[in-house]
Amino acid sequence: MEKRTLSFWEIWNMSFGFLGIQMGFALQNANASRILQTFGADVHELSWFWIIAPMMGLIVQPIIGHFSDKTWGRFGRRKPFFLAGALLASIGLVLMPQADIFIAFLPALWVGAGMLMIMDASFNIAMEPFRALVGDCLHTNQRTLGFSVQTALIGLGAVIGSWLPWVLTNWFGINSVSSSGVPTSLIISFITGAVILVGSILVTLVSTKEYSPEELAQFDDEKAHQEAIGEQQESSLKDIFTDFAKMPQTMRQLSWVQFFSWFGLFGMWVFTTPAIAEHVYGLDPSDTKNPLFQEAGNWVGIIFGVYNLVSMFFAFALPAIAKKYGRKKTHAVSLFIGGIGLISMYFIHSKEMLIISMILVGIAWASILAMPYAILAGSIQPKKMGVYMGIFNFFIVIPQIVNALIGGPIVKYLYGEHAIFAIVTSGVSFIIAALLVSKVNDVDDTVN
Repeated sequence: MEKRTLSFWEIWNMSFGFLGIQMGFALQNANASRILQTFGADVHELSWFWIIAPMMGLIVQPIIGHFSDKTWGRFGRRKPFFLAGALLASIGLVLMPQADIFIAFLPALWVGAGMLMIMDASFNIAMEPFRALVGDCLHTNQRTLGFSVQTALIGLGAVIGSWLPWVLTNWFGINSVSSSGVPTSLIISFITGAVILVGSILVTLVSTKEYSPEELAQFDDEKAHQEAIGEQQESSLKDIFTDFAKMPQTMRQLSWVQFFSWFGLFGMWVFTTPAIAEHVYGLDPSDTKNPLFQEAGNWVGIIFGVYNLVSMFFAFALPAIAKKYGRKKTHAVSLFIGGIGLISMYFIHSKEMLIISMILVGIAWASILAMPYAILAGSIQPKKMGVYMGIFNFFIVIPQIVNALIGGPIVKYLYGEHAIFAIVTSGVSFIIAALLVSKVNDVDDTVN
């Protein structure tokens, strides 16, 4: 037996929930730093607040992956996790920019950081079961397309989330500011993101049928994979540590690529707003009350939307490019291009020219979201797909935790509070990741 070949629109609907997940994620990435700065955080403290997010991923994702592998009921295998994650994340989205309403109990800065923790933990609950769903439902020859469609939807959701505050401010004239200093347009954007997140998850829940464990066991490609890598006994939660020790060689090799890719991404997300506020708008790093600071924050949303828009379109080209040149070469070149884009920001003092930098970053982002997972899926035992996708997230969150711990002190003591150098460091990290791709063994790539 073979898995049914799905149409493009079936794959689209299967991944549609990523639209809402990434819209919320983009609102967080583009605006969390300026919200925290508005509540009183210093530039060099930002990475310490952001450490909450990857810490949640480190704890949550392998556990969720394990339980989603072992869950099967009337609502399916992965679907219950999509819905639970979406509902929890929507709460964080609504409350983070309005953290000042709890000021009678805790400082707004700490409540905002807590909402950041809730959001990221919840995005993790929803996100990795989506990754595993592609491995569950698609034949090997459709997986690159599946992850590319996910990347396209991630790009579309991120564009909407990144641009919405700027659109509400400049097109609809929503220029008021809350008592805490957070723009009303930003509060409305986060509420809108929460609604779209839940709605898009419901589309996937209603439209997609999951294979039962018994059905999966009958497919030829799953049987062949089990014979190739060996059958394993059913595992308990504590066996996550054993699974980590026994991870496939391809995953070990990809771990270094992922480390430097996500070290660079974390630095970009945390420090772009203060970097642009100083380097392009000419503000002092501590001048967060100046209206230009919020304008810089809105423009960061625009350029972040640009890199996500580029990734959305480039994602559709990735299957054809990877088929011709191989997934490894495609990923390496994409990462190198993104590194050049980040480094170029140091030489730019015009906000419009930053769009060019972000076009290059968008190429890398599309590949980061698709190629490692397409490479990885072929090396994982089918019944371990969820837990290994969760374990693979270690190599996304660990570099972010490392950057969170050392990024702030580096900016303060080595870079003299000039956050633009953190962006350059992120570009160099991308280039190191590109060089490390050559060490990866892609076991089922059609191009060698």
